[in-house]
Amino acid sequence: MTTTPISTVLIVHAHPEPTSFSTAQARGVRQVLEAQGLQVDLLDLYAQGWQPVLDRHEFPSFDGPFKPQREQWSAVRDGTLSDDVRSDLDRVLAADLLVLSFPLWWFSMPAILKGWLDRVFVMGGVAGGDAGLFETARLAGRRAVALVTTGGPAAAFAPDGAFGGIDEFLFHIHRGVFEFVGYDALAPVITYGPAHLDDAARADALRAAADAFRDIERRPSAATSRPRGSLAG
Repeated sequence: MTTTPISTVLIVHAHPEPTSFSTAQARGVRQVLEAQGLQVDLLDLYAQGWQPVLDRHEFPSFDGPFKPQREQWSAVRDGTLSDDVRSDLDRVLAADLLVLSFPLWWFSMPAILKGWLDRVFVMGGVAGGDAGLFETARLAGRRAVALVTTGGPAAAFAPDGAFGGIDEFLFHIHRGVFEFVGYDALAPVITYGPAHLDDAARADALRAAADAFRDIERRPSAATSRPRGSLAG
């Protein structure tokens, strides 16, 4: 599969505090990417007041039970996606690299970011329906990376740590989101326990996160190796 050179980037950021380390980290990454001549689009979900709940009211009226994927696919084909979804889907489709920026809450992403994925990664728009899955999905050849902060230290997220390996917690994002819609999932950029660092260490951590994006074209793929069976039957 041919990988698309990175010239455009979409950063989708999900932290409710504009002065947080996570927000500073996202802004620092944006600056580094722009300094390389890349076009960067930053979508701050909390600042925008994104409505994360997927329900039947965003679709044209219909009879019978609400089946979200069916209605999404119909809306894609009929050109009736809601304006906010259509706008953000266009931003996704315009980007060679997707960066999901978030704090790890309950070993996953914040609800607002999950809701953004529920609504914007529509059936038939990025994967499924006419768009394919995995290597044949619409975003095949592009790349995606998780930009994460944690509450606990790195040792807690080691395979033998108190919480277990960080790759296990991010697997559903790497394989179940990024690769499912065609992206090459890149190794995540993680800052462990920034709330427990002093000012100097936080500054170093911000620089380290930004530096991880200085040669993003060469960043290795994420660890997503698991036994995989066929989708058939």
